[in-house]
Parts: sequence; C-alpha cells; structure tokens
Amino acid sequence: MTQQTLQSNWTSIVMPVLTRIAVLAAPFVLLAVAWQIAASMFPSYLFPSLIDVFLRFFKIVASWDQFVQVLATVGRIMAGLAGAFVIGGAMAIVMARSRATDNFLSPILTFFQGIPALSWVVFAIIWFHGIEFRILFIMIMTTLPAFTFQILGALRAVPKDLFEMVLSFRPTKAQMFRTMIWPSVFPEIVTAWKVNLGNAARVVVVAELVGATGGVGYELLQQQQLFDMAGALAWTLQLVMFVIIVQQILTWIEVVAFRYRAISERSL
Repeated sequence: MTQQTLQSNWTSIVMPVLTRIAVLAAPFVLLAVAWQIAASMFPSYLFPSLIDVFLRFFKIVASWDQFVQVLATVGRIMAGLAGAFVIGGAMAIVMARSRATDNFLSPILTFFQGIPALSWVVFAIIWFHGIEFRILFIMIMTTLPAFTFQILGALRAVPKDLFEMVLSFRPTKAQMFRTMIWPSVFPEIVTAWKVNLGNAARVVVVAELVGATGGVGYELLQQQQLFDMAGALAWTLQLVMFVIIVQQILTWIEVVAFRYRAISERSL
C-alpha cells in the first residue's frame, strides 16, 4: 500500500470525525466568546470570567467536603428515578393488561402531570418530616407519570402480528419476554430515562433549594445569598456534567444492546 493511499484512508477516517467535533463544539465556543465579551463589559458579580468559573468548578471537584454535596444530589436523582421507574413500570404493565385499570389510573396520572414541582415541594414539607424522604417523594411524584405513560406506550406499540407469530412457536413466558417484549420496549425505556433525567435534575435543585441542608440546590442558595455568580455557575456545571455523563452512558447501553440492528436503522 502506497503512502498516498495511506494518507487518503487516514483523511477519509479523520476528517469526518474532526468535522463532527467542530460542529458539536461550535455553539459552545460561540457561547463562551459571547460570555467573555459580556464579562469584559459588566461587573464580575453579574458575568464572571470563564476562567474564574472553571477554577471554582475544579476546586469543588478537588475538595471532598464540597464534592460530597454533588454526590448527595446525584444519589437523590438516581434514587428518585429508580423508584419512579419501578412503580411506573408496574403500573404500566397492569394498565396494559386491564382496560378498567387504565381508565381509572390515566386521569389520575394526567392530573399529577399538571401539578408543578414546587407544589410537590410544599406538599412534602407539610406532610413529611425527614429531608431525604421528602426529596424522594418529590422526585417520584414528578417523574412517575412520564415513566408510566412512556412504558405503557411502548407496551401498546408491540406489533400484534409479530406477537401472534411468536406465540405460534409456543414460547414460555420467560422466552416471550426475552425475545419479544423486552427488545420492543427497551428503546422506549432508554428514551424515558433520558427525558426524565433532565427533568429530575431540575426538580431536585428546586427541592434542595427549599427543603434541604445539603446538595447542589442548597449550595446554589448559599451562592445566591453571597451574590457569587462564579460559584453559582460552578455548582450548576457540576449537575450539567452529571447529566451529560449519564446521557452518554445510556446512549452507549442503547448502542451495545441493539448492535444487531443495521446502522441506518439505529441512526434514525
């Protein structure tokens, strides 16, 4: 293989990757430039330099006393999502199997969807004493309807003709779940986690702002009282990085789980 061929192959592989990175990075670069321009024109308590923000960000990561507050928030998010997923999945299965149950629970879940997160915070403070149980209750109640409806929609979207074809092979319940039900609903489950992850990150901050003595929301309240914009942005970035990392993990799980699909099918 000649050097020209190697160079051509290298270019054909590297250039699309670099182009994609440039396209993804361009909005953030423009945002950073706009922020730095604003930082040069306004006081630091309004628009601090990005250098100060990132220094505070890494200071939080490097300090265990501060980083443990991030871990507390992450634990609350994951516990709330796990609880809502288990309860919502069970409700979705029952609703898919029983039309009467669906007619009874759907209006209630729709009603719950209309209740703002701040209202659930107020209810939890009035009803419960323990801080962690309050936040767990808030997280479950705000994400439960979405999990339930998304899983229910996935169960109802299973093709009936394909379902009957699989039944003709007389599979056991375990085989039916493994070969038919789970592959059909798993993409929707991953999507539900991706959607609810962002919602949970926003809700937990509200819950911690009002009813907690630790966590990212509590730290944001402290920064607000000190008019420390750099600190507020640094703590916010901690939560943003967590959401990005978990989103990438979910995407990786989805790609690995459905690697048998054609690339064009996975990319749609």
